[in-house]
Amino acid sequence: MGGVLPVLLLILAGVLAGGVLSLHRQGAPRGAVLVTAALAVLAAVAGGLWLLPGEGS
Repeated sequence: MGGVLPVLLLILAGVLAGGVLSLHRQGAPRGAVLVTAALAVLAAVAGGLWLLPGEGS
């Protein structure tokens, strides 16, 4: 499971980034776009950090 979770997080980040683009094109409220973008960045950072070597690996 350790190798699957970062991949899932990066996939989630990609889906959310696509959602940000779609929301922006549809003229959604700025708050919705910013929250979705923040979640996309958070998922991408979490997936990337999970792949770094550390004490738990």
